[in-house]
Amino acid sequence: MSVQIKLDHRIASVEILKQFENLLEIKVDDKIYQIDLMHNDEGIFSILENGHSYNIELVPHSKPKQYTAYTLYDNYEIEVIDAESRYLRNRSGATQLLSENTISSPMPGKVIRIPVKPGDEVKKGDTVITISAMKMESEYKSPIDGKIIKIFVIEGSTVEANQKLIEIE
Repeated sequence: MSVQIKLDHRIASVEILKQFENLLEIKVDDKIYQIDLMHNDEGIFSILENGHSYNIELVPHSKPKQYTAYTLYDNYEIEVIDAESRYLRNRSGATQLLSENTISSPMPGKVIRIPVKPGDEVKKGDTVITISAMKMESEYKSPIDGKIIKIFVIEGSTVEANQKLIEIE
């Protein structure tokens, strides 16, 4: 069975072709990968593929089938799009699950640094806020080119999961 995975702004078709314990053959769009996949109870995945090792932490959002994936250097917004999620989205009337101009905290944490202020121009990929959560600091980057409209938190403040942090125009 194939599902679609939305990774930031890219949508990929993903299908498990074969599985034996933690060894998988998967197809992503038209490319086939042989991977060794392990995960623990805390949502951390270890992936071995073609001699390369990748560690990814998946943190679920409050909405079903939405996650933030943390790697060593980056983080990504992920949504699993399958028949169930399409049904739920159509039933709720939601047209867009991820906002293009708002940065929200995927989990509770503490604001460490805000290198921007309202009125600042930012480019897509510029760091706009750093949050510490689960003994790890994560930089959140602007998803678009634009101007900082509003900052909803201050450095040192505690934030809740899915709390709005920064709005960009």
